Amino acid sequence: MDQKHKQAGLTDETVIQMYEMMLLTRRLDERMWLLNRSGKIPFVVSGQGQEAAQIGAAFALNRDEDYLLPYYRDFGAVLAFGMTVKELMLSAFAKAEDPNSGGRQMPGHFGQRKNRIVTGSSPVTTQVPHAAGIALAAKMDQKPIVSLVTFGEGSSNQGDFHEGANFAGVHQLPVIFLCENNQYAISVPYTKQVAAKNISDRAVGYGMPGFTIDGNDPIAVYQCVKNAADRARRGEGPTLIETITCRLTPHTSDDDDRAYRTADEVKKAKELDPLLSFRTYVKEAGLLTEEREQQLEQEILHIINEATDYAEQAPYASPESSLQHVYADTKGGE
Repeated sequence: MDQKHKQAGLTDETVIQMYEMMLLTRRLDERMWLLNRSGKIPFVVSGQGQEAAQIGAAFALNRDEDYLLPYYRDFGAVLAFGMTVKELMLSAFAKAEDPNSGGRQMPGHFGQRKNRIVTGSSPVTTQVPHAAGIALAAKMDQKPIVSLVTFGEGSSNQGDFHEGANFAGVHQLPVIFLCENNQYAISVPYTKQVAAKNISDRAVGYGMPGFTIDGNDPIAVYQCVKNAADRARRGEGPTLIETITCRLTPHTSDDDDRAYRTADEVKKAKELDPLLSFRTYVKEAGLLTEEREQQLEQEILHIINEATDYAEQAPYASPESSLQHVYADTKGGE
């Protein structure tokens, strides 16, 4: 078998780590969906179907130094950058130990300073100018740091995207714009959002290269993002990458996509499930046995069960903490 991961510079060990991270991401996402349906957590923004794009991109970066500015579906990316299943569960249950916001913000608003995961905002696309700003700081400090910002194709129509991309292009900043094109901005299909054939076609307007790749192939995503990161560190500026993916769930747990997607369309999307195709790849490459797969499923189940139990029993934030980090303490305290 032609082992394309070796052609991309990936070791067998790293490829298995990528698969394990994709599987963990999917099982966590599925558990959160069930918890929502059972009335235990209020809201879920699912990333099912987009794990390959997220994991492939994250593994292509220096996860000890680079910065991640994720959007709300990026369970896989933040897990790869160091956030734990327990921490994400604490966020889903809105508990005081939630590292993202102490239980104050809706799930999907990821942020963790120690892992250089930059806090996002509810208005979509605001993270794009922030990524350009971080890249500008890295360039001014002459540090080999790259910022990766992710967003959906609907976000690419917002002013923040155009301003951030234009600024990055003008100043040749080390930032990668990663569009996870899942074909729908909530209920609006791609054909009613964008006149261009590809989101990557917009790159030329900002003086940067643009690529459209298969977002269901984590190795292809890894290779493209790795190339973009390398050129960014060489001082050659930003890159726009569009990953074509399929959203396997409704927009959120509050959405009913049967109103705008046919059952046949959803069925075809599930046939492109990146977890299934990557599982086939690692098995055919001789990297995953049936026994190890079953063992891995049990290990992940244990991690998720433990995190669920812990988060469900963890305390909520005290009412007295509601003004913490809102107003400055002029007396010198926190």
